[in-house]
Amino acid sequence: MLSYQHAYHAGNNADLQKHTLLCTVLQVLTRKERPLTYMETHAGRGLYDRTSDEAKKTGEAEQGWLALDDAARTKLPEAYVDAIKKLNGGKLSPLYPGSPLIAAHVLRPQDQLHLMELHPQEHAALEKTFAKDDRVHIHRRDGLEGVLAISPPSPRKGLVLIDSSYEMKEEYETIPAFMEKLVKKWPEGCLLTWIPMLPAGRHEIMVRTLEKTFPAPRVFETEWAKPGEGMYGSIMVGINLPHGV
Repeated sequence: MLSYQHAYHAGNNADLQKHTLLCTVLQVLTRKERPLTYMETHAGRGLYDRTSDEAKKTGEAEQGWLALDDAARTKLPEAYVDAIKKLNGGKLSPLYPGSPLIAAHVLRPQDQLHLMELHPQEHAALEKTFAKDDRVHIHRRDGLEGVLAISPPSPRKGLVLIDSSYEMKEEYETIPAFMEKLVKKWPEGCLLTWIPMLPAGRHEIMVRTLEKTFPAPRVFETEWAKPGEGMYGSIMVGINLPHGV
């Protein structure tokens, strides 16, 4: 399915968790000069505008990024806040970077980015976002298939962000299976996967599967509402995360 577009949700509470952890991992990985590869399975368009019709329809950024006060923002990774200020001429709105732009902000000239996006409009917007960045390679293909096909990448040190929309319930099973295949093919790769917390409880089964499959996975859980009809929290699971995260 190709109906999901992140423009409706950019800057929401799930993005706060996702992008905080992404920045943290990348900052640790880039402490040494050795080059690395960053890959995403579901990159989206990379850049979002809070004044767009999609953003105004949900208002989710007002409950997430824009709801933070100055004290809360000082607790976030500095690179995360800097990426947003860079887009907005020193301000904190209306533009919000997706994870590809945040990663590109943290990464260095010697690093490479491979971004997978199958949705035609999102893919076109992503190409426009990174038209002047020679480090970035954009692929219009299934993200799971694409990452597996080019793994192990060059440089071999690196991180994959698996950030599906979970439009299909089967993804709670296919993504753990993909992660197991990827680690076998690329043992030194670091993996981060995002999982929504929904009333159906499929996230609980998926986390248990990952805990059985991998030794000592890191599980980061955030809730911002009581369980109800929609998403009330989200989980990030890290595999092979570097020391210091």
